[in-house]
Amino acid sequence: METVADSYYARPEVIGASGDFITAPEISQVFGEIIGLWAVTTWRKMGSPTSFHLVECGPGRGTLMADLLRASKIESRFLEAVNLHLVEQSPALRESQKLVLQHMNPQWHDSLDSVPDGPMILIANEFLDALPVRQFVKTANGWHERVVGLSGNNFDELPLAFALCPNQPEDMPYVHNVQTAPSESILEHSPGTVVFVNKVSTRILERGGTALIADYGHRRSAVGETLQAVKSHQYHPVLNAPGTADLTAHVDFQVVAETARLAGARVHGPVEQGTWLNRLGFSIRQLQLVTGKTTEEARTILAAGRRITDPDAMGALFKIMSLSHPDLTDLEGFNTESCHAEG
Repeated sequence: METVADSYYARPEVIGASGDFITAPEISQVFGEIIGLWAVTTWRKMGSPTSFHLVECGPGRGTLMADLLRASKIESRFLEAVNLHLVEQSPALRESQKLVLQHMNPQWHDSLDSVPDGPMILIANEFLDALPVRQFVKTANGWHERVVGLSGNNFDELPLAFALCPNQPEDMPYVHNVQTAPSESILEHSPGTVVFVNKVSTRILERGGTALIADYGHRRSAVGETLQAVKSHQYHPVLNAPGTADLTAHVDFQVVAETARLAGARVHGPVEQGTWLNRLGFSIRQLQLVTGKTTEEARTILAAGRRITDPDAMGALFKIMSLSHPDLTDLEGFNTESCHAEG
C-alpha cells in the first residue's frame, strides 16, 4: 500500500525549473510579496487581532510564504501576531519548508482539521487543482462515469485504459448546459474541492478571517475535459507511468463560489491573476527590483513578471478569489467584483 512518503508529491524535486512543474512564487518573488502586502491590509480590516493563524495549504518549498513574510515586515505588529501553520503531508517538502521558515516556528499539519481554533488568513496557491476529479461522459444512452481499468491481460505491466461504468450515476453533478451537451462531452467534478471550501468557509464564519485562493480554472461551470499530466514541463499522457507526473484539473470557480456562499461566507472575485496583481502594485515593485541591475538581470526579472501577469501567459487563465467573513468587505484587489458579476 502506498504511503505519503511514497507518493508523487513527497518527492522534493518535482517543483521548480529542474522538476516537472513550476508555480508563480518560484517564477517571481513579487508574487509572494504582493500576497504578503494583501495579508497585512486584510489583517488590518479584521481589526488587527493580536494573535491569528496564518495558514498555507500546499506550501511547496516554502517560497511563497518566505516572500510573504519578508514583505509583511512593513507592519511589525502583523509578524508579532502570526502563528504560522503549514498544511503539508510530504516529509521531503516539510524539510524544504523548514529551511526557509524555521525562524517563524511553523507548525505542520496533515489537514486543516488540526489547525487550532481562532481567526485565520489562509493561502492556497495551486492547491485545488491537485485535488482528484470525477469525470462523466455523455453517450447515446445518457451520462456515465469514466473510470480507469486494465486495457488487456498483461497484469505484470498493468496497462491502464479509460472505461465507462455501465449504470448511469445517481449523483450526477448539475451544470446549466449538461442536458444540451453534445455526445462524447465530458463533465468534471471535484468532490474534494467542495469539502475543502465548505470546511474553510464554515471555519471563517465561526472564527473570522479570510482565505485567498490562486489557481487556474474557469469562472463558469461547463462541460469540457481539463484533466492533464505534466512531466518535465511537458504534457504527458495521463495514464502513462502513473505516479511519475503531476496530475491536475482546472478549478471550477463557480462551484467554489456557490459552495462558499451556501456555508455563509462572502465571496470576492474571481479576478484574473494579472489584473489582481497589477491592482496591488506589481509593476511598481518590478521597477524597484530592476533598479541598479545589469541589463540582463533586468530582462530576467521583467520576463518573469510578464509570465505571471500577461493574459497570453498565466495572467488570464489563473484567477484569484477570496472567501471571507461576511463583515469583511472591499478586500484589496477585488473591489466589488463577484463571481456573478463577471462573465
